[in-house]
Amino acid sequence: MTRKNATKKLANDAAISGRFGNRIKELRSTLHWSLDRLAGASGVSRSMLSQIERNNANPTIAVAFRIAQALGMSLSDLVDDPDATSGIGVVRSDDRMYQYRSDNDCSIRTLSPLDLEKDVEFYELRLKEGGALRSSAHFKGTREFITLQKGKIKIESGKDNEELHKGDSANYRADQPHAISNAGKGDAVVLLVVVYR
Repeated sequence: MTRKNATKKLANDAAISGRFGNRIKELRSTLHWSLDRLAGASGVSRSMLSQIERNNANPTIAVAFRIAQALGMSLSDLVDDPDATSGIGVVRSDDRMYQYRSDNDCSIRTLSPLDLEKDVEFYELRLKEGGALRSSAHFKGTREFITLQKGKIKIESGKDNEELHKGDSANYRADQPHAISNAGKGDAVVLLVVVYR
């Protein structure tokens, strides 16, 4: 390793260590805990905790793990820097990973982060003329919320049905068989939100 690379690595390590010490101090302050209280809860000495918070010592993984447990967190949550990455998640329109389904009658694109699946899901649904999306019952308590962006559709939920026109919104039980079908001329575009309970 060159001297320049070694200096860069040391600066990076110091920055990581500094964030870690600052994070512990911030969490302890939020909980209104003294160093003595954290020392008692973690089994890490008060002097060691003080050195870590002042960025004068780098804890071992075992020590960091004990501190995390005392704070009621996982080690990954403790070392994760909430300001290190952007708080804005973006789903790009051309990202094929989010193309849920595409066939002659219907295309569905996921608009929500994939890790939220089975909590809340957000989709863009495009139905060709005469096309339909028919679904079996989802989990008990599931509801769907839709807004029609373009065209004319018919919604069915169990024995109930309604017709929607551009700009209309509706919600319905999705824990029973349900369907969205294009009831007009040309394509229909629907924004669909599925909420699980």
